[in-house]
Amino acid sequence: MNMGKILAGIIAAIAVVAFFSIFIVKEVNQAIVLQFGDPKRIISKPGLNFKIPFIQNVVFLDKRILNLDTPPEEVIASDQKRLIVDAFARFQIVDPLKFYISVGNERVARSRLATIINSRIRNVLGQQELQTLLSEDRTKQMALIQEGVNNEAENFGIKINDVRIKRADLPQANSDAIFRRMQTEREREAKEFRARGAEMAVTITSTADKEVTVILADAQKKSEIMKGEGDGKRNNIFAGAFGQDPEFFAFYRAMQAYEKALIGGETSLILSPDSEFFKFFGNIKPKSN
Repeated sequence: MNMGKILAGIIAAIAVVAFFSIFIVKEVNQAIVLQFGDPKRIISKPGLNFKIPFIQNVVFLDKRILNLDTPPEEVIASDQKRLIVDAFARFQIVDPLKFYISVGNERVARSRLATIINSRIRNVLGQQELQTLLSEDRTKQMALIQEGVNNEAENFGIKINDVRIKRADLPQANSDAIFRRMQTEREREAKEFRARGAEMAVTITSTADKEVTVILADAQKKSEIMKGEGDGKRNNIFAGAFGQDPEFFAFYRAMQAYEKALIGGETSLILSPDSEFFKFFGNIKPKSN
């Protein structure tokens, strides 16, 4: 019974020792084996590995390309104009031992890199004018920034694969001032366009009124001429008719006079039997059947 307990204890001890002796390095990691804090081995290949339990410990580092977003930084261009720059970088741990000795862990490395990147951005972009910084032609400046950051990052066992500017904006106060200036300029242009439009409208209206007056006068002239010609023809016809039958012409003129007198439908005309009107009917004889 005691032997069984002893054997079980030995097996348990072996299991504990094995558990604390074995570790696995994944495909995306690299490992540093430390003994009392001093680096002893660098493991870059994935797989099963061993260490001395309770004496050695393992620090895992990422060997993938990592992204770093830097905090926005205010840059003063060479023409003393301010710009807010927001950048990012991509880096990789290429020397695990140098990395561990210089910065210790990824959190510290990110902080140090952000400081270096922002400092390099201020130095390089500070030598350019604002118009150059806002344009898309920033390839040369970004190459200088990446080169400078990479030179300093090598001291940490880090390789900088890329440094880019995500956004470059004017400070809020400058943006508001530029917006107000642009708004004022647009309002001035709008007033000029409205004034030109009003001037053109007056010109067009005056021309149209003049043309209307000319057209109406010409039409009135033609109308009077035609009316005169018509009256002349009518008078000629009446004159001819009067010459052929004076009594009928007198009758016709009397009918016109009565027609004008009775316009409106509410006028009554009382005539005596011996009125001049009836004399025109005196010679009318009824037709015989």
